[in-house]
Amino acid sequence: MTTAHPQRPVAGIFWMVVTGLCFICVTALVKHMGPRLPSSEAAFIRYGFGLVFLLPAIGALREAKLSRRQWALFSVRGGLHGVGVILWFYAMTRISIAEVTAMNYLAPIYVTIGAALFLGESLALRRIIAVVLGLVGAAIILRPGFRELTGGHFAMLVAAVVFGGAYLLAKVLADEVRPSVVVAMMSLFVTLFLAPFALANWITPTWEEIGILAAVACFATAGHYTMTLAFAAAPLTVTQPVTFLQLVWATALGAVVFAEPIDIWVVLGGAVILGSVTFITWREAMLKRQITPATPATKF
Repeated sequence: MTTAHPQRPVAGIFWMVVTGLCFICVTALVKHMGPRLPSSEAAFIRYGFGLVFLLPAIGALREAKLSRRQWALFSVRGGLHGVGVILWFYAMTRISIAEVTAMNYLAPIYVTIGAALFLGESLALRRIIAVVLGLVGAAIILRPGFRELTGGHFAMLVAAVVFGGAYLLAKVLADEVRPSVVVAMMSLFVTLFLAPFALANWITPTWEEIGILAAVACFATAGHYTMTLAFAAAPLTVTQPVTFLQLVWATALGAVVFAEPIDIWVVLGGAVILGSVTFITWREAMLKRQITPATPATKF
């Protein structure tokens, strides 16, 4: 996304900092809640609360004249995003906050690959370099053969892939319908997709868990809104590097609040991945054909 107001970099940085804080609150709340509820149920309740925020978009949905193809794309995107959210909830309660945050940075790398494979985008040398660096960063974080990998790590690897697929479809749909319709349809289809998985293994949530998931919906919605403000105020070449603060905050939060040991390899790997994403974002902006989405867009 390009910006209509590139002359406001300070405002863009400010709103991206607020975005990062909102998303860190999301991760902290889910981590605090723990794994008692199945990840599919927790995600379903979160998106159920999120539907409340879609009320202003009802008018746009009524006016949209969607084709059968667009309905199909929206449903596939909702399914992909739903799978990603389930995996994210699963990983969040089983591996460190820093690892989840760092591995989230992989999604734009997969979007770059998918854009070349499915949307006809050229895989120029700069993109190949960025992809290789991103995969190197993932290897630094996971260090296979040097430590034990858990289901949470594999869940995040797959989550990044399906999130990337979901945002590729969002790119296609955003060229055809209004942004409010794209957002609303995603939330609607994700909720519908999650419902059968949640009901199949339903565990009655406590009032505390309901309150936590309601707060998650609020912070996630606020984060997406402030991220939009950031993009409107400054180009991605300004706001993208600010997302590294999320990894710093996630590492500090995990250490101070949840007694998670600080793993310098996770921080280093996350920095390499984000560096590759920032590089390709800058190059695309210079060529006026920016494709890679901002890292926070991988959030749910």
